[in-house]
Amino acid sequence: MSTFQTIQLDKDPRGVATLWLNRPDKNNAFNAEMIRELILALDQVQADKDLRFLLLRGRGKHFSAGADLAWMQQSAALDYNANLADSRELAELMHNLYQLKIPSLAVVQGAAFGGALGLIACCDMAIGASDAQLCLSEVRIGLAPAVISPFVVQAIGERAARRYALTAERFSGERAQQLGLLAECYPAEELDQATAAWTDNLLLNSPQAMQASKNLLREVGSGVLTPALRRYTENAIARIRVSPEGQEGLRAFLDKRKPSWQEQQ
Repeated sequence: MSTFQTIQLDKDPRGVATLWLNRPDKNNAFNAEMIRELILALDQVQADKDLRFLLLRGRGKHFSAGADLAWMQQSAALDYNANLADSRELAELMHNLYQLKIPSLAVVQGAAFGGALGLIACCDMAIGASDAQLCLSEVRIGLAPAVISPFVVQAIGERAARRYALTAERFSGERAQQLGLLAECYPAEELDQATAAWTDNLLLNSPQAMQASKNLLREVGSGVLTPALRRYTENAIARIRVSPEGQEGLRAFLDKRKPSWQEQQ
């Protein structure tokens, strides 16, 4: 794994990648360098065929406090075209995380403000501390949560997104769970233990089947059944049944043994 300045990318022998936001002295605030490094790190993750899923975490007390103040000062001095280039970088990051082929789990503690909510919403799943503080804070400083808005709306729904984008209210990890942004929340001191339990559970599953399921659900979208979607789902189950991992999983189930992907558990 490459060496970065603002993030850290780790990979363990089980095929679990952990992507750390690694500016704890700045509360893991975004700047142009971090955005670019996150894009490069996700490219590495996407290219690594040995990886089974990704954890997205923040070093230190906070997941991410949002945009870095020094970076925002620099952005304020840029013209429209330069700001457009910046926004396109951020959009690429969100898109690449959302489209990642392997499953992703965000782990949220402390503050998660502004663009940090975009990262959480772009992950397939998220868990967090009950006392985490989340906020779509952009309107407080005269901005809008533009690039992240499609992903936030998908995660919490249009009505809730309108409320929190317009009020910039802070809300807790417990509220984030009620909204659907977090799948579960835990006392802060139990978050690492919960992350380990989620990791162990995901490792029980076929890597190929998880990727196929992620692709499937992306196609299914809101679930409106069309003739084309019906054909897609029929082909999807046929393909996975005859795939090597599909065959291994079925044989292991019938033989009452562990499938090969669980052997290192």
